[in-house]
Amino acid sequence: MLKVTDLSAGYGAINILWNLNFEIGDGEIVAFLGSNGAGKTTTVRAVTGLIRPSSGSVQFNGQELARKNSRAILDAGIVQVPEGRQLFTDMTVLENLEMGAFNKPTREAFKENLKTVYKWFPKLEERANQSAGTLSGGEQQMVAVARALIGIPKLLILDEPSLGLAPNIVDDILAVATSMAKNDGISVMLVEQDITKALACADRGYVIENGKIALEGTSASLSANEHVKKAYLGI
Repeated sequence: MLKVTDLSAGYGAINILWNLNFEIGDGEIVAFLGSNGAGKTTTVRAVTGLIRPSSGSVQFNGQELARKNSRAILDAGIVQVPEGRQLFTDMTVLENLEMGAFNKPTREAFKENLKTVYKWFPKLEERANQSAGTLSGGEQQMVAVARALIGIPKLLILDEPSLGLAPNIVDDILAVATSMAKNDGISVMLVEQDITKALACADRGYVIENGKIALEGTSASLSANEHVKKAYLGI
């Protein structure tokens, strides 16, 4: 599905990422782990077209996206849930979800896709006519994820979904991600500082340090890795 080869990117003359190579398969959850400033968010921005790579390839289902704009990447089926949710807080939950129908096919399928999203997040159906700004932080994160899912993407990118949330809410959101991957074939790129939770639901993972892939492997192998234990798990 997603194949990134020799990807380098940054901001202006400052390079942040150096020759990244990684893949995400169909229906797979892949965690991208690392400390603050390691390059995780820059990786997301390079994949989603928010910044243009200085070199390298980003192929999605055989289509080269490295120098395409964000709209073309959305149309290809890659959707991001941004860090910090970025909801329209004065609008209702339903109006926020409608913003996820970003092109003609998703607008035409909105009612049917809304039913699917409400199955994943039944609480949002109860809150449909409530202003998004009045929701709890966990409910707002659910809206952000649901808005991304309205178009039923092929690849969902979750950028720091645990930020500022209670552990049980994070567990609920990651449980939905796991269900989508296993039952609906939606691949998930999970960018997360909470390595324990990320590896608990991911199939595989990559550890990014100083803009480079430092480690990669199955969730089990990374959890058992001595460097990961000492640097990130405090063991």
